[in-house]
Amino acid sequence: MEFVHKSVLFDEAIASLNINENKIIADGTAGGGGHSLAIAKRAGRLIAIDQDPDAIAVLHERLGSLSNVTIVQNNFENIRAILDDLHIDGIDGMLLDLGVSSFQLDNAERGFSYHKDAPLDMRMSKSGLSAADVVNTYPEQALADVLFRYGEEKFARRIAANIVKAREDKPIATTLELVEIIKASYPAKAMRDSHPARKTFQAIRIEVNAELDRLERTLSEALDCLNSGGRLSVITFHSLEDRMVKETFAKWANPCTCPKEFPVCVCGKKPLGKMPFKFKAPTEAELAENPRARSSRLRCFEKF
Repeated sequence: MEFVHKSVLFDEAIASLNINENKIIADGTAGGGGHSLAIAKRAGRLIAIDQDPDAIAVLHERLGSLSNVTIVQNNFENIRAILDDLHIDGIDGMLLDLGVSSFQLDNAERGFSYHKDAPLDMRMSKSGLSAADVVNTYPEQALADVLFRYGEEKFARRIAANIVKAREDKPIATTLELVEIIKASYPAKAMRDSHPARKTFQAIRIEVNAELDRLERTLSEALDCLNSGGRLSVITFHSLEDRMVKETFAKWANPCTCPKEFPVCVCGKKPLGKMPFKFKAPTEAELAENPRARSSRLRCFEKF
């Protein structure tokens, strides 16, 4: 199986984990194994995690022969349970690459791309709630809320109304059927800014995979799993994810709730760690090679 994924911020992500041969590192989104292979070459042990069964098959092909690698099909939000099953008390680093892989985007049958016709799916785990379920069963107001909250789509109400109207005739079954409904909902002037389906597809994908809820839970779980000096590195691809990671890391680094006018802290809340750097963005050279990396940001937190 050809699972192609251009690992974004590759060198920066590997460096941020501060790996050595004595450390246990978890790659929570192992995908095609790009980051994972580099980690495995440097770490004492790698736990390669992915929920996508296609990714798991490829990981076994590419990493299965390495004695220091354990491959686990699961969602990264279950990191504590995964480590418990492996009798591991704590880890020294964890990487989360939150982007949809190039494999998932480029393989039409997965239904992630608005450029190719395919069944409405978008399930990273290939199980559970699908995009078709969301589009064809959610009430109009709930659809509009999803598009606005997760896609920041200003035409959410119009798109939701047109989806509901279209599905009265027959279920919306494919990606391009949905794209045509979205296009019909957009003013001509707004069509010039970017592809009109981009925000809607992002919103539905986030809803289908419960991405933000899972990320919020995972950040807390991952911190608890880190040993002292361990690092959590997260690559985000849109503002909602990045804002959550940024604010969480900032709160961990400075949990003090005292009023700013207080000369000294009296709340007693101590920093849980530090941020080794503010964030890292892709270089112009990387963007020239992989335009999909444009919105990516890498943030890192080191536990005290």
